[in-house]
Amino acid sequence: MTSLIDVVVQGVLLGGLYALFAAGLSLVFGIMRLVNLAHGDLIVLAAFLILALVTKLGLNPFVAALVAAPIMFALGWVLQSQVLNRTLGPDILPPLLVTFGLSIVIQNGLLESFSADSRRISTGSLETASLTLGSVDIGVMPLLTFLSAVAVIVGLNQLFYRTALGRAFRATSDDRVTAGLMGIRPDRIFATATGIAMVVVTIAALYLGARANFDPTIGPARLIYAFEAVIIGGLGSLWGTLAGGVVIGVAQTAGAAVNPEWQILAGHLAFVLVLLLRPRGLFPSAVN
Repeated sequence: MTSLIDVVVQGVLLGGLYALFAAGLSLVFGIMRLVNLAHGDLIVLAAFLILALVTKLGLNPFVAALVAAPIMFALGWVLQSQVLNRTLGPDILPPLLVTFGLSIVIQNGLLESFSADSRRISTGSLETASLTLGSVDIGVMPLLTFLSAVAVIVGLNQLFYRTALGRAFRATSDDRVTAGLMGIRPDRIFATATGIAMVVVTIAALYLGARANFDPTIGPARLIYAFEAVIIGGLGSLWGTLAGGVVIGVAQTAGAAVNPEWQILAGHLAFVLVLLLRPRGLFPSAVN
C-alpha cells in the first residue's frame, strides 16, 4: 500500500513538469489554433539561456529565470509578429512547416553554440532536499515544480477571465474579423499571447534543467509530452492540461515501478487509452 501511494504521489509531482511543458502550447492553440512544432526546442533554448546566465553572471537559477523571462517574452513577440502571423489562415500546413523549420534552426544553433554535451542547471542543496509526509518522501524540487504548474494554470485562468487582455484574447479567438472591427488588433493580441507562452516556457525550462540533464536535441521529446498532455486534457483547456500531465506522470511512475524499461512506454499507452475512451480528451473545452 505504501509503495502504491508513493507511486501516485511521485507521478502527480512529475505530472507538474509535463503540465508546464504543455501550458504554453495549450495557450497558443486555444487563442489562435496554432500548432507550434518548435515548442519543445524553445523550452530547451530557454534552459540554455538560464544556464548561460547562471554560469556567466553567477546568478541564482531562480533569479536567472526572472532575467530570462522578459527576454523570452520579447523573442515570442518578435517571432509571432514578424513570422508566425504571416502563416495564419485556413490552411494549417504553413505554420506547421515554418515551426518545423524553426525547430531545426534552434537545434542546430544550440549545437553550434553549446556542443552536443549534456548540461544541467545546479540548484545546490535543493537538488537533494526532501520532505517526509507520513511514509512518503517528497523531493522539494518536484514539489516546487508541481506548485509552480498549479500557479501558472491559476494565473493564466485569472488572466483570461478577469482582465481586459483576457477578454481580447477570447474575442479574437472567437472571431478575429469582428474583434478587429471592435478596435482590437489581432496581430498584436497573438504576439502578446505568444510572449506570455514564452514566459511559461521559461518556467518549464528552469525545472527541466534543474531536474534532469538536457542537450540541444531533446526538444522534440518534450514536445511529445506537451502534445499528449494537451490532448489528454482536452484541446484549449488549461486545467485539463494539468490533468493530462498528471495522467502521463502517474502512468510513467507506475510503469517504472513494474519495470524501469516500461516508464516511457506506459505514458504513451495511457495517452492511447484516453484517446480510445475519450477522443476529445478529459475536459474538452476551449479557452474562449
